[in-house]
Amino acid sequence: MLSINQLMKYLRNPQKHNISIKSSQTQQLRNLGYYHGYKGYRFIRVPTHKIPFSNFDEIIALNQFDMQLKSLFYPKVMFIENALKSYVIESVLHDAKSEHLDTIFTRSVTYYKSFTPGSAEYKKEYTKQMRLKGKINNALIRDYDHKQQIVNHFFYNDRSIPIWAIFESLTLGEFGTFFSCLKKDVKLHTSKTLKLPTNQDSDGKITQYMIYTIKDLRNAVAHNNIIFDTRFQAASINRRLISLLEQETSITNINFNSIDSYFILITYMLRKMNVTKTECKQFIRLFANSLETLRSEIPVNIYNQITGTNVKNTIKKLEQYISNS
Repeated sequence: MLSINQLMKYLRNPQKHNISIKSSQTQQLRNLGYYHGYKGYRFIRVPTHKIPFSNFDEIIALNQFDMQLKSLFYPKVMFIENALKSYVIESVLHDAKSEHLDTIFTRSVTYYKSFTPGSAEYKKEYTKQMRLKGKINNALIRDYDHKQQIVNHFFYNDRSIPIWAIFESLTLGEFGTFFSCLKKDVKLHTSKTLKLPTNQDSDGKITQYMIYTIKDLRNAVAHNNIIFDTRFQAASINRRLISLLEQETSITNINFNSIDSYFILITYMLRKMNVTKTECKQFIRLFANSLETLRSEIPVNIYNQITGTNVKNTIKKLEQYISNS
């Protein structure tokens, strides 16, 4: 382990990092952290794709950009998570005519019945449904152990926990699993609430793809992980979701390898949830301002590697989509 002064010398070493850093930036390096900060911000997505930084100011600029993104995204993602759970509760109650979990599982959490009994898909989906019960029980036990008031209220009064209270205990990933196990009619009811285009969502699965895509971003932001290069992405993004976004916004070549794709998805979902055009445009402007600040503080070639060369056009088309929606 090196001391902070040794780390400064190590950064300056032409045979190592060759990063210009001033003696007055000792505290900035200490605050950022060499291991969490510098080593995290010196590459894009994979360690082999190193960023050709020349001075510590550029690293600080990228760190500040990343923090601005997290501050910008977090309240919107929390809003989306809460709204999605509300929409799905509405759809489930409409179908099951009950708020009790056992009844809901019997009537609505039955996607496995879409397949021939005994088939590979039937077994796969039925197994998922059975495991979902265990995940829900574990989530309730977890909150009970942590003395969460909603769960404890029902436990102490020996009452069945209603679906809305259960959703309070589920992580976004667990909620995604729940939604994926719902039968087609319930999924389509949610799609109708979101006013998703039927030609792109005939089976109601687009909401499911949105949940899983947002989940990785939400977890990264909540745990203060680096997000500017989408390294948090745990799985490939469903092609149908990309196709829907491209059709709806007229933005081409969405690939979720850069953060603007997640920004497109968040903005699209906010508008589908009837967030006002004014608020959506303010959100877009804040994102654009963060990009402009970054562009003024790092070399253009590095900026283009981080954001892509088409981000200005993306912002313009997204503003047009909001205006026309």
